[in-house]
Amino acid sequence: MKTELKRDDLIYPELAYRIIGVLFSVWKELSFGHRESVYQKSVSSQFKKEGVKFTEQVYKPVKFNNENVGKNFFDFLIDDKIVLEIKVRNYFSKNDIDQLYSYLKSGNYKLGIIAHFTRDGVKFKRVVNIL
Repeated sequence: MKTELKRDDLIYPELAYRIIGVLFSVWKELSFGHRESVYQKSVSSQFKKEGVKFTEQVYKPVKFNNENVGKNFFDFLIDDKIVLEIKVRNYFSKNDIDQLYSYLKSGNYKLGIIAHFTRDGVKFKRVVNIL
C-alpha cells in the first residue's frame, strides 16, 4: 500500500519518508547504546532489505577553480539525491548542520538528513541546500 503525502513543499517527500522509516525500524530493534558504526551497518542492511538504492561512505572532493582543495566523506547517498549522516548523541550541534550543508554543496544535492540515535528514539533534521 502506497502512502500519499499531503505536503507539496517538501523535497523528495516519499524517499525521505522511506529513509526515516528505515531509521526508526533500526532503532526499534537495536534501541540505544551502540557505536555509530553499528547503526550504519544496520541502516545499510535495512536499506538493502527494502530495496532502497544507496551508496555508503561517499567521497566528494571540494573544488575551487577546478582544483581539489578539500575532501568530504559522508555516510550515505540515497538514490543519488539525499545525503544521510548518522550520529549517536542527544543533541544537534551547529557543526553537524554545517558539516551536512558542506556535503550538500560539494555535490550540488538538494536535501540532507542528519539522524541521531538517542535514548529516546531517532531524532532527525532535514537540511536543504538552496542552490
